Amino acid sequence: MRNAYQHMVQDYYVDRVRRLSSERDEEIRSIETEEGVEDYKEKVARAVSRAFGKFPKRTPLNPRISGALKRPGHIIERMTFESRPGCLVTANLYVPLGLKSPAPGVIAPCGHSGNGKALGLYQGFCQRLAASGFVVLMYDPFNQGERDQYHGLEDREIVSDCCNAHNMMGKQLELLGEFFGMWRAWDGIRALDYLVTRPEVDENRIGLTGNSGGGTMSQWLWALEDRFTVVAPGCFVTTYLHNIENELPQDCEQYPPGILGAGLEMADLMVLRAPKPALLLGQAYDYFDRRGLVRAYEDLKHFYGILGNQGNVELFIGPHGHGYHRENQEAMVRFFSRHSGTGRFVEIETEEVEERALWATPGGNVIDSGAVPIYSSIAGRAQEMSSGRGSITAASLRRRVARVLNLSARRELPRYRVLRPEGPLEKRYGRYSVETEGGIQVLLRRRVEVPERVAYLEPEERVSLYLPHVSVEEDLEEYEPEESWVHSPVFTLDPRGMGESMPEGGLEKFFHPYGLDYMYHGIGLLLEESYLGRRVHDVLSTMDLLAERGAGVIDLFGRGQGAILAMFAAILHHRAGTVTIKNGPGSFLEWAKSPLVLWPASNFPRGVLRYFDIPDCRDVLGERLTVIEPWGPDMKPSGTKK
Repeated sequence: MRNAYQHMVQDYYVDRVRRLSSERDEEIRSIETEEGVEDYKEKVARAVSRAFGKFPKRTPLNPRISGALKRPGHIIERMTFESRPGCLVTANLYVPLGLKSPAPGVIAPCGHSGNGKALGLYQGFCQRLAASGFVVLMYDPFNQGERDQYHGLEDREIVSDCCNAHNMMGKQLELLGEFFGMWRAWDGIRALDYLVTRPEVDENRIGLTGNSGGGTMSQWLWALEDRFTVVAPGCFVTTYLHNIENELPQDCEQYPPGILGAGLEMADLMVLRAPKPALLLGQAYDYFDRRGLVRAYEDLKHFYGILGNQGNVELFIGPHGHGYHRENQEAMVRFFSRHSGTGRFVEIETEEVEERALWATPGGNVIDSGAVPIYSSIAGRAQEMSSGRGSITAASLRRRVARVLNLSARRELPRYRVLRPEGPLEKRYGRYSVETEGGIQVLLRRRVEVPERVAYLEPEERVSLYLPHVSVEEDLEEYEPEESWVHSPVFTLDPRGMGESMPEGGLEKFFHPYGLDYMYHGIGLLLEESYLGRRVHDVLSTMDLLAERGAGVIDLFGRGQGAILAMFAAILHHRAGTVTIKNGPGSFLEWAKSPLVLWPASNFPRGVLRYFDIPDCRDVLGERLTVIEPWGPDMKPSGTKK
């Protein structure tokens, strides 16, 4: 498959984020007073509130201690609590022996380890904290340790990895307009709610530390919860710019919506609690770029210096690759000891405890213990939303589609270039590059019967525009669409990131839950945009061009992912004629109610179920619409409908 524009989308986002980064640099350099810092913190607080949404209602924790394990110098209690009704969280509480007064506490969110809290490195830093007098609560994240949400499903290969499982949950929550990062953070907030009830804990001295995904949660919880007094996120903090430049996808909970769009960076979620003590931890050979970590540290020093507490922020970079290794653990414990009032650091050798000995549930799985899987909670909420919407008019649907896709009015006609034609003279195809916005060239293609006219974009009065599942080239290898479904000349279009601008090449990489297509969807969220919406924009802009060049009616045909684009374009563009969608989804509600959905995240419009669903689109399109062989959540035929 041709990939002539393979780096186009990557370069587009790098250029945009570099501009945002430069503007942020200028703003930060202009801040010189405490009042300026406070104003900036208010800006950050608004963006964080918008990104994470409202806190859920606090409900009974129903904590349960299922057993205890005595270890040298401390006891490990095995326990569960409910962060939401039916949402069972498994945890270990490390309590030092011989406490004579309330001790400082620490909340310890896990990183992305399959065995969660049982990972040796994570046990290690909890043991080191306990040896120095801290009470530590470490809890399992969703789909780690004892919290496998898909336990019992027969075909669960796609969610066998915890990161892929998180991305599955995250894209389904997006249909509800919710952020999986808030679900993750809420577990940590409720863990804190429990920790401060313990008589062994001084609620005025509460630390927060974790590594990798736990570093993410440490940073998010630090921004969301003012009760923490000291923090040390590890192997996560860098800059979004470095992650994007380095083509580094992240878990869906690491893409807080709108943070980049608000002109912020990762460090700003740490700035929010300045000048409380903060230690940034990293590794010399981490895949989270240490250049970005140093940059974040310099930003924090600037703010802490203005507030007169530059000594409250420190940086430690260990000598290893990604991981919470001994040097970083000890740097963290020393930092916490200095800033929590204990004033002591005890050096120890840690000893890993066997995973089963740390289980808080009888069989090592919360679902067997009566927990409600997250996909069931999502399904219930989706059904409530769908049932409460009522009927939608055509005009209202157009407004709602534009809102969900973050589309604004198109004020300029796109420029186009004539590219080299392809094929023999008897079957010559013209190729045209359409600039739908700065840095984005989408590929328009058509069969030209008269070879000398290939250099001219001259549509007939009525034309058809074909939108592929992934690539026009791939689709046309299977069949020629003009032979089966249209009666007008056919143009084909590869929107951004598809076909000739597919970033990685090959369908396996395109559909990977951690591929670049997924990453661009995540960057869109950070910018408070819709990557799906930008693809729809490509289609609409191309239709504008065809209309300006003489097309009075533009019939649309879309297959698979292209079916979604065709449906939305038909609703939004005044020149759209008939619409044929093949292998399109039946409804977004069906996606929300299925435990597993194989459609890529870039097809999930954020918050769509609050406003409309695919059946509403079908109703408005009416007799203009033909539906062929719909696909279910597994991207396989679900039965033919007309």
